[in-house]
Amino acid sequence: MPPSSASLFPEKPPHGVPVLLPLPLGGTYDYAVPPGLHAEPGSFVVVPLGPRRMLGVVWDRTPDAPAPAIKLRPLIEVLPAPPMRPALRQFIDWVANYTLSPPGAVLRMAMSAPTALEKPAIRAGWRPTGTGVGRLTPDRAKVLEALAAHSPQPGEALPATPAVLRGMAKAGMIEPALLPAAPRFTPPDPEHPGPALSETQAGVAEALRARVAAHEFSVTLLRGVTGSGKTETYLDAVAECLRHGRQALVLLPEIALSSQWLARFRARFGCAPALWHSELSPAVRRDTWRAVAEGSAPVLVGARSALFLPFPDLGLIIVDEEHETAFKQEDGVVYHARDMAVVRARFSEAPCVLVSATPSLETIANVEAGRYSELTLPTRHGGASLPEIEVLDMRAHPPERGRFLAPPLVEAIEATLARGEQAMLFLNRRGYAPLTLCRTCGHRMQCPNCTAWLVEHRAQRRLQCHHCGHAEPIPVRCPECNAENSLTAIGPGVERVQEEAALLFPDARRLVMASDNIPGPAAAAEAARRIEDREVDLVIGTQIVAKGWHFPHLTLVGVVDADLGLAGGDLRAAERTVQLLHQVAGRAGRAEAPGRVLLQSFSPEHPVMQALLHHDLGAFVAEEKAQRAPGHWPPYGRLAALIVSGEDPVETARIARALGLAAPEMPGVQVLGPAPAPLAMLRGRHRHRLLLKAPRGIAVQPLLRAWLARVEVPNAVRVQVDVDPVSFL
Repeated sequence: MPPSSASLFPEKPPHGVPVLLPLPLGGTYDYAVPPGLHAEPGSFVVVPLGPRRMLGVVWDRTPDAPAPAIKLRPLIEVLPAPPMRPALRQFIDWVANYTLSPPGAVLRMAMSAPTALEKPAIRAGWRPTGTGVGRLTPDRAKVLEALAAHSPQPGEALPATPAVLRGMAKAGMIEPALLPAAPRFTPPDPEHPGPALSETQAGVAEALRARVAAHEFSVTLLRGVTGSGKTETYLDAVAECLRHGRQALVLLPEIALSSQWLARFRARFGCAPALWHSELSPAVRRDTWRAVAEGSAPVLVGARSALFLPFPDLGLIIVDEEHETAFKQEDGVVYHARDMAVVRARFSEAPCVLVSATPSLETIANVEAGRYSELTLPTRHGGASLPEIEVLDMRAHPPERGRFLAPPLVEAIEATLARGEQAMLFLNRRGYAPLTLCRTCGHRMQCPNCTAWLVEHRAQRRLQCHHCGHAEPIPVRCPECNAENSLTAIGPGVERVQEEAALLFPDARRLVMASDNIPGPAAAAEAARRIEDREVDLVIGTQIVAKGWHFPHLTLVGVVDADLGLAGGDLRAAERTVQLLHQVAGRAGRAEAPGRVLLQSFSPEHPVMQALLHHDLGAFVAEEKAQRAPGHWPPYGRLAALIVSGEDPVETARIARALGLAAPEMPGVQVLGPAPAPLAMLRGRHRHRLLLKAPRGIAVQPLLRAWLARVEVPNAVRVQVDVDPVSFL
């Protein structure tokens, strides 16, 4: 029997491609590409994984990767979405390597709108045929008139009921037609007339435009005092990016609270930008993701996760308020968006602009080392002057018993309100009181899941943990000694300050701004409108009020507890405190009327208070640098934390000890710990911390990989790696 043609000419086995899946896995899986399918690197695909169908991305094969096996499971489908560009694939690999995260976990952040990968739904409407027979009723005449002006149109947009439209179609007067895809976002107009820039602003804007026009990677610190017009200045760079046909990304620390920023954008470009944050509905996320991938979202403003959107031609990244710790993601893939923005810009051959009135020491050190350039706006825009700052020594001006506002601050508020101006009280503490204890036995109300006190929220009559969300009613009896009505609130939160303000200033119209009552963009916009329209006399708020607001009639800021945040062993406690208080102080006197700031402090001699008092942040920075440089603390050294957590305290402590014994030993490298974390229990899990400290020139990632490989960690215990930690809790 002659051999078959199949045996003489065996079919070539399908070639394999590596596919990265959005799962916490260590690498790619190889799949065959069936005949008729084309899957290039970056293609979004559907593949089998066991009995499941999974979305994934065809990845780049590394040169040292082994050849795939001959028998491979085939791809199921190549999705009709724009492929992921090389710059984003390189960025994902880089972030995974730097943070010691599985590449698939990083990819998952870049595939946060999976429905956007599907083919967009085709919508049908109606168009006139120009023929047809039938009686021309008034309703039918209105439809034909509307279609004559614009055709085709969806049925819901036409002035008739579905029954009328069906009758017209049956009579041959109209027929179905596919609707063209509507643009998701109005393109911003770079030539739209914006606000006039001062001579200093114009010079800085020209320098930023030159960096954009160069189409090269660069990093620039835009430093300017509060109220100097940094936003309007860098929006000129965004306009230049649009003129070159490239996309711009603006990262804000609290995009949901940025109604005034968005108003400035509309004033500059004539329309709103695309937005990306956690408050978006799934449908809006899908449309926005797709628009970014197709290049039809020229400007996107978003939170830190926007870094992982699929920009095909990213030409500029702005990181506003670059010093904000909100840019650090603490769960899942642990990364700092400010630092990763610089990396994303490098892979995109685009400039990155870091913006702040109080830059982080890390950014200042990079400027001094020549890695970043710097542009400055040293004065307030429009002739406004910096506010006068005073430190109230609470030892010399104690409040009345049971109260928290010192007499000089009360008098200043009264005088401000009497002039018809607005005042603000700032306390970075939510709720009514941070601690509730029993007057009889001293029992403190503690979270059952965390090493934290329960915060009283008196308006809701509940005690709440601000770490895990546990809440319970305020008990009538002490759970320890059973004494009735013995629980008392210790210390102030903004609710308690509002209660005191109601007694002191009963005629003042008050507004509390905290995350409890400003949950999202709509509430923030309404609060800003009320203040701008002078429907509010006294604003009482947490750190929300420090986020770049511009209230021209607000002339007095009182900080209830300026020392809050200075206690404890946090490396950056003083730096974060001076940044926050400087930002809060910057809300005062941003227009013609001069501003005044009163800081209530028990430590007026502290370097933070002195730096604010004398408007001399440079002296504070110099002192911080002098303290950190000798010991190789950041930014003059490297830190990496291991956080060991588990439900079993004994097993968790055992793994922490094993990691301590296996710690790397080499010159210049020091490992601190293990030790119970300050939050020794969080969400029901016991926690221990180890901290690796190394000189700046040592790459800590290889040390960490080798360290972790020496200890076998059971599934019940988790070891989280935090390279460049911000929080030490």
